[in-house]
Amino acid sequence: MIELELLAAKPVEAIVLAEPRAIEDLPTPSLLLDEVVLDANIAQMAQYLAQHNKKFRPHAKTHKCPLISRRQMAAGAVGVCVAKVSEAFVQASAGIHDILVTSPVTTVDRVPVIAQTLLKAPQLKLAVDSNLAVDVASAAAELAGQELGLVLDIDVEMGRTGNRDTLELIALAKRIGDHALLRLCGVQHYAGHLQHIEEFAERQERSLNSWGQALALADSIREAGFALEIVTGGGTGTFDIDTALDALTDLQVGSYIFMDAEYLDIGGADGRSQLPFDPSLMIQASAISQPVNGMVTLDTGFKSMASETVAPQFVDLPGARFKFAGDEQGVAILPKGSQEPMLGRKFRMITPHCDPTVNLYDYYWVHKDGYVHSLWPITGRGCAW
Repeated sequence: MIELELLAAKPVEAIVLAEPRAIEDLPTPSLLLDEVVLDANIAQMAQYLAQHNKKFRPHAKTHKCPLISRRQMAAGAVGVCVAKVSEAFVQASAGIHDILVTSPVTTVDRVPVIAQTLLKAPQLKLAVDSNLAVDVASAAAELAGQELGLVLDIDVEMGRTGNRDTLELIALAKRIGDHALLRLCGVQHYAGHLQHIEEFAERQERSLNSWGQALALADSIREAGFALEIVTGGGTGTFDIDTALDALTDLQVGSYIFMDAEYLDIGGADGRSQLPFDPSLMIQASAISQPVNGMVTLDTGFKSMASETVAPQFVDLPGARFKFAGDEQGVAILPKGSQEPMLGRKFRMITPHCDPTVNLYDYYWVHKDGYVHSLWPITGRGCAW
């Protein structure tokens, strides 16, 4: 299949620079990744969850980079999540063998892709919420000649994917059992609409309530005679809330490694103003024009940053606000009384929404101590199917 050939040709390994390069010398807009902060965020999440007897299954749709997946696995992750089968294939091709595809697959054209991925990653799992999704998984398992694990996707109120009907979920479990090469591994529940609630107390109450309903459905499945080894879900916004649930086995945290502007806006536990992770991912842009006083135009817009709700946050331009001004440009609105920057200067910003922003770039410029030492391919870029 031509699509698999194209995926297999994507770069995976780091490109090490012959000589370190100063961050200020990079072309803009550039996607900067602080390796030290990245590693600290990975370690902190791993340590916190281990202390609370939880595993983690980080979502690779955030970074789309097998090199980062390898670091998360080395820190103790039981596997990774992806949203699409093409993402699963590139992760499997890079040696990641335990992968959960969190979005249901219902089209038969994906059968050979799933089969080829399963041959590379024998612990591949798919989330399912319909008879058709189970049948597509069965066809892929038969084509590969290998057992394929399935996870029932439980929805409570989000209404994006999943099933919230007890009898239908039990029927799906039975249908999985009818296929010789399918194995029911557990259940998944993700309440993405709760992850960015600003107040911790409200986020806590709503997440625990959502999980309470989901776990009641899981208990009904167990009472019908089905074992559920995995109970997975949650996210960065509720990582220190969902750990209170005994039934939860692992968390699908993603954005904690980067900490975008959306997540910096929410409060943490114990009165903290934000979550206990630091921004590691930034956009560097250059000042290219100044048509009016008090505003400076930068060479970064919708082509280099993605946002549905918030703007990026300036790191080294205190008090300035960013306003999108089209595909290629954005405007820095300067605070009154500030010294206006000279044209040609470069400024760093925390990304507004990390996942889709990463998808706009081919590589991370990975730096330590102000110097870039390597480029890491964003192998999963464009893996939208």
